[in-house]
Amino acid sequence: MITSFRFISYLEGISYLLILFVTMPLKYMFESPEPNKVIGMAHGFLFLAYILFAFLVKPKKGWNTKTLGIVLLCSIIPFGTFWMDKKYLSV
Repeated sequence: MITSFRFISYLEGISYLLILFVTMPLKYMFESPEPNKVIGMAHGFLFLAYILFAFLVKPKKGWNTKTLGIVLLCSIIPFGTFWMDKKYLSV
């Protein structure tokens, strides 16, 4: 379960960075919204999976509510999922 969460968190972080630094500039600067739709859909799925897995991993890692909140907050901060992996999942 934790290995799956780590994999999903990396994919979620990468998809978020792709949206911020690749597809959004393509959409607004070059009027090409198609990549944003595709990556956005994948990111939405990965975001929901990240949230679900965070709740599933919470009892296995013994996280309290504050730690879970930090892990969830990391999903909306650029590069946050990578920091979360180092801080809370690497042992």
